[in-house]
Amino acid sequence: MKYTLLLSIFISWNFCYAQHQFELKNASKNYDVKINVENCDDSECKGKATVELFKKSTSKNLQTLVSDNLNFYLDKDQKPTANIIQIYNEQSPLIFDDFNFDGTEDVAMRNGNVSGHSGPSYDVYVFNSAKKQFVLNDELTALAHGNLGMFNTDSERKRLITYSQSGCCWHLTTEYTVLPQRGLFKVYELEEDARGGEKVIVTRKEFIDDKWITNTKIYPINEYYKEN
Repeated sequence: MKYTLLLSIFISWNFCYAQHQFELKNASKNYDVKINVENCDDSECKGKATVELFKKSTSKNLQTLVSDNLNFYLDKDQKPTANIIQIYNEQSPLIFDDFNFDGTEDVAMRNGNVSGHSGPSYDVYVFNSAKKQFVLNDELTALAHGNLGMFNTDSERKRLITYSQSGCCWHLTTEYTVLPQRGLFKVYELEEDARGGEKVIVTRKEFIDDKWITNTKIYPINEYYKEN
């Protein structure tokens, strides 16, 4: 019994010791961040992790979020980045932005690699002013799991933008707005289909005045991609 208890304490201590901790002071306008992640080498961290959020004004721990696999790369200073979203390239472990355009800062946290082409996937939390907590949003999380990594935010137009791909030659850009009490609403699609080899079929769909307007054009492939 005594041996089992000592072994349990040793394992727990060893797990805590193996944790790698990082502090981010400039990732967010409102919060300081501490990341505790299970495994790190010289360039990459991954594994189970906690993300602690502290209010800048009080240094009070507001909330702790948990990720089963907070996979990220380290910069030249051996620290994680924040708020970088690059398709087929770097996507930071934490993205702070106003994802539902309600005027409060939200957060997306990397959790595994289950988006398109085994890319980074995110759990997306929106700030609930009544609860004074971040709450997981299923719709936004699905958006950040079902496309090419994290979506982009266009704050001026109040649009969320996703990207999808099939093979080398088919791409889809989709834009959503967020409606109060209704959630995500798709308003725009750009499909680029170059699977024929010589031509690109470009189809634009836009939701205007309560109906979809569709426009399709065909371009020579060299001409289209030279311009774009």
